[in-house]
Amino acid sequence: MNLFKYVFKKSDGREWVQYSLRPFPDDFKIKDEGLVRPADWTPPTLRFNKMRGEWVAISPSRNARPFLPPQEYCPLCPVSTFGVDPNGVTIKTDVPITSLPYEWAVFENMFPGVAMGEKTGFAEVILYSPEHLDTLAGSSLTQIEGLIHIWRDRSKTVGAMPGIKQVFIFENKGKEVGVTLHHPHGQLYAFHHIPPFIEAELKASKDFYDKNKTCLQCDEIKSEQRDKRRIVFENASMIAWVPEAARYPYEVHIASKEHRALIEDLNDLEAHDLAETIKAVLTKYDKLLNIPFPYLMVHHQAPHSLPKCDYYHWHIEFYPPYRMKDKLKYLAGVESGTGLFINDTIPEEKAAELRNLEWK
Repeated sequence: MNLFKYVFKKSDGREWVQYSLRPFPDDFKIKDEGLVRPADWTPPTLRFNKMRGEWVAISPSRNARPFLPPQEYCPLCPVSTFGVDPNGVTIKTDVPITSLPYEWAVFENMFPGVAMGEKTGFAEVILYSPEHLDTLAGSSLTQIEGLIHIWRDRSKTVGAMPGIKQVFIFENKGKEVGVTLHHPHGQLYAFHHIPPFIEAELKASKDFYDKNKTCLQCDEIKSEQRDKRRIVFENASMIAWVPEAARYPYEVHIASKEHRALIEDLNDLEAHDLAETIKAVLTKYDKLLNIPFPYLMVHHQAPHSLPKCDYYHWHIEFYPPYRMKDKLKYLAGVESGTGLFINDTIPEEKAAELRNLEWK
């Protein structure tokens, strides 16, 4: 798959990157008269928690971000003209008015948790589709595969920015996980430090590699293929499974069968197979309880300061909040206070439920 992109600077200095399956015409026009950062916006800062040895982002301007606006006032939908509310107020979007609506697009987050100005990192929004009611589960394989190419491109581009150590791609889907905009989108955060969860995985992977001279995740994938009970889906180059020590009842991980440290290391065949695997897993999720299934989707990959890392394996983790129909899993006292998760289900049984659901 070949994607074309058009890069444009918005009036407040934030970058807009539009992607298309077709070349942009010579007469392509873009007009940016939309939303800009408020004049009183203050960039986020980092403070260090000495007891935990970890950084915390302080970003009070995020309280001004939009919260679940109705579809007709969605700031992420492409428009030919700005709408007007019942009071006669123009409702602007964060999407420039273009002569060719976007198929996928990326722009710097207006209300980020980290920002380059304070050397805390970088944050951007990734628009999956121009259609407000689309979801990844409902998207075509072509649309998902295009998104994967954009993940690869953005990870490589942002990872090359000065001072960036870690690129983190994720999606919050559903009001159950606190999403503030329904339009199909994900985000990318890039950090000047290694976040705690990934740092812990890196240490465990490095210790395993030093002892065994093999990648921990590669060994885990081979073990799951031998065991078979926790596999949810697999194809030529990708595998999806419920981890043996899953923290969430329907937690699913996806990884490449060949060792890849970064998402941009995936080849085109692997990108195609990943699109199929994501489509399969998310379709199974939606069928599981017959609802648009909410989830957190997070990419864990090697730091960009270790681009050829032999011991850490790129992978995706899905954390769905439902433990059964109408019952959410909340992080209560033990989990929030100590970090010890309690799973009320058996991973092998949950994997079987998902595996047995058709996805085509």
